[in-house]
Amino acid sequence: MIPVTELRYFADTQPAYRILKPWWDVFTDYISIVMLMIAVFGGTLQVTQDKMICLPCKWVVNKTCDSYLSRLYFNATFSSVPLAVEPRGIQYDLDRHQYNYVDAVCYENKLHWFAKYFPYLVLLHTLVFLACSNFWFKFPRTSSKLEHFVSILLKCFDSPWTTRALSETVVEERDPKPVLGKLNGSMDKKASCASEDVEASVPMLQRAKTRIEQGIVDHSETGVLDKKEGEQAKALFEKVKKFRTHVEEGDIVYRLYIRQTIIKVIKFILIICYTGYYVSHIQFSVDCSVDIENLTGYRMYRCAHPLATLFKILACFYISLVVVYGLICMYTLCWMLRRSLKKYSFESIREESSYSDIPDVKNDFAFMLHMIDQYDPLYSKRFAVFLSEVSENKLRQLNLNNEWSLEKLRQRITRNSQDKLELHLFMLSGIPDTVFDLLELEVLKLELIPDVTIPPIIAQLTSLKEMWLYHTPAKIEAPALAFLRENLRSLHIKFTDIKEIPLWIYSLKNLTELHLTGNLSAENNRYIVIDGLRELKRLKVLRLKSNLTKLPQVVTDVGVHLQKLSINNEGTKLMVLNSLKKMVNLTELELIRCDLERIPHSIFSLHNLQEIDLKDNNLKTIEEIISFQHLHRLVCLKLWYNQIAYVPIQIGTLTNLERLYLNRNKIEKIPSQLFFCRKLRFLDLSHNNLTYIPADIGFLSNLQYFAVTANRKGRDVDSTVSRAKGPASNGREKKDETSGGASRCCEGGREEKGTIEDVNRDVAGSVGWPAVAQAAGGEAGRQTDCRRGE
Repeated sequence: MIPVTELRYFADTQPAYRILKPWWDVFTDYISIVMLMIAVFGGTLQVTQDKMICLPCKWVVNKTCDSYLSRLYFNATFSSVPLAVEPRGIQYDLDRHQYNYVDAVCYENKLHWFAKYFPYLVLLHTLVFLACSNFWFKFPRTSSKLEHFVSILLKCFDSPWTTRALSETVVEERDPKPVLGKLNGSMDKKASCASEDVEASVPMLQRAKTRIEQGIVDHSETGVLDKKEGEQAKALFEKVKKFRTHVEEGDIVYRLYIRQTIIKVIKFILIICYTGYYVSHIQFSVDCSVDIENLTGYRMYRCAHPLATLFKILACFYISLVVVYGLICMYTLCWMLRRSLKKYSFESIREESSYSDIPDVKNDFAFMLHMIDQYDPLYSKRFAVFLSEVSENKLRQLNLNNEWSLEKLRQRITRNSQDKLELHLFMLSGIPDTVFDLLELEVLKLELIPDVTIPPIIAQLTSLKEMWLYHTPAKIEAPALAFLRENLRSLHIKFTDIKEIPLWIYSLKNLTELHLTGNLSAENNRYIVIDGLRELKRLKVLRLKSNLTKLPQVVTDVGVHLQKLSINNEGTKLMVLNSLKKMVNLTELELIRCDLERIPHSIFSLHNLQEIDLKDNNLKTIEEIISFQHLHRLVCLKLWYNQIAYVPIQIGTLTNLERLYLNRNKIEKIPSQLFFCRKLRFLDLSHNNLTYIPADIGFLSNLQYFAVTANRKGRDVDSTVSRAKGPASNGREKKDETSGGASRCCEGGREEKGTIEDVNRDVAGSVGWPAVAQAAGGEAGRQTDCRRGE
């Protein structure tokens, strides 16, 4: 016999899957075990005991054993009335074998099939029920999802981070006050004002509660999780994200479960229909007529089925179990059809905890969570912690704080070219809280930090005036925005997608300098994102490094109060520039790599311009330079890195010019009218096709830097003539030397010509400038920087 203890293996699935079994599946599994016991018990009895016991009928009437004739025979034995001769069978020595043969033939041919195969039918139906109940655990396309889900769920349930996150929720419910002891008391008022502005101008901030409302993790609690536990929790977040993305794509688990439930209901109806009908065919007495008279001498037998009574009892009990089983299956089917099991809402958990951003899920993910709730709702509650971005951000922040100590950050602080204390954070998962303890920080650079939220404690950085966001679409909380609105002066943003530009930057009312680097001419939402520039009323400097084909209208609108506009167009042709006329307050204009072939006429109406930079365009002629005479404040003109072949004589009308960059062109001759610009202090003619320098250069009495390297000449020597400005006491002496030198250079009205080296040597000797000879391979470009105050 099969031990009953072994039967549980037919019904048990993997122990880990028990959390996916609601009460009805557990109940039906136990019912299936009882059915198996009935089948095994009945089958065992049928195998071990006599199946049928048959006796021959001596009197047969109408092919039946007649009990009335038997009574007559009994009475005749005690009377004198003779009866017919009773039949006599053929006598054999092996009479027991004859009876065994008769028993087997009658059992096989005359016993009703339901009574004969009842235990096996019960076994077959039970196995079908078990297969339907557990098929979703075995089917490859669903078992992998279920196994992965159970594995992740159990790890999330036992994770120390889950316990900590839920305990923080309890603490926050008891003490809703924000932990911001280091912030000034006035920040509450600023935060309220900022919130109104953010709601009006930054819709994205409406979708999430501020971290003040969510609570900020105290630094003293960072020791609760060690580094290993933090990394394990971080890995769980990634697994949950990938699993959710994979499972929410389809609903195969849901469809398979409802189909196997429907099959069980149909099976239940079928069993009840035929079993209830055939159970009456299980009888104890059976008349058996077989044609074996030549073997036994008898044709008719009366047989007894010893297990009939027991089988009938077992059949009735089995029917009752099937009825209960079927009712449960019908309840399950109604439960599935009555509710939308392909959607799962964490509304109750969001209300109970501080993690209000826990998203609702759908499809198979939702269905599995519904099944988990039938087992124990606590699993879903603890699992929801790993669906919350707020929870993930807290964990990320905790790991960052453990990795980046205050001492480590201080070692990374440097002084930039402007002598400001600067911290550059590259490819981190967020901003460590310890950054906000660097009270002396002036410049904060964040690069390639994809998911970062600027917290309210940035208000501690009272010296912070400049921020860089390179490929960092940062979010911000209202209190932090209130602080930056008052304190931030310069902002640099570099992006790949135009959507990476944070909308909150347009609320920085005190921002004076904005640098945008990226593709502003995207096919979708072209220029819409930068429309917020109109709100920056105090913006003075705007730098755009992009690929514009025309100047956006918003730039023109904000240009009314701009003082400096810089456009680096990366070689894309900038065609429409008429709107520049409206920027009447511009003092500096840079149009770099805009593929300009002529100087834009709209520049000539900007009477406040002091510096013009047209670097690296396609300028071949600059005849329009005559119009620059109306720009009386123009002191610096940069026409470097172009294709200019000659300088027009009208250059002499720019009498206020102090710095002139003509290097990296194709100029072959310098007109003498250039030297009418007596205020020139910086002149760069390097990397051209010049063969000589007019002697009239001596009239430039204020010249401090003069470069002519890498031009045409007979010898392989580059000459750079420079003069360092002397002390004020020697100013008159230097002026006199210059005047004397100029007189000697132009004595008799004869223009002395020669090679560049000869002219430079002569001019340098006559005016007293030191001549510096450099090797031909020297780089002249490094001496052509224009610095104010030289």
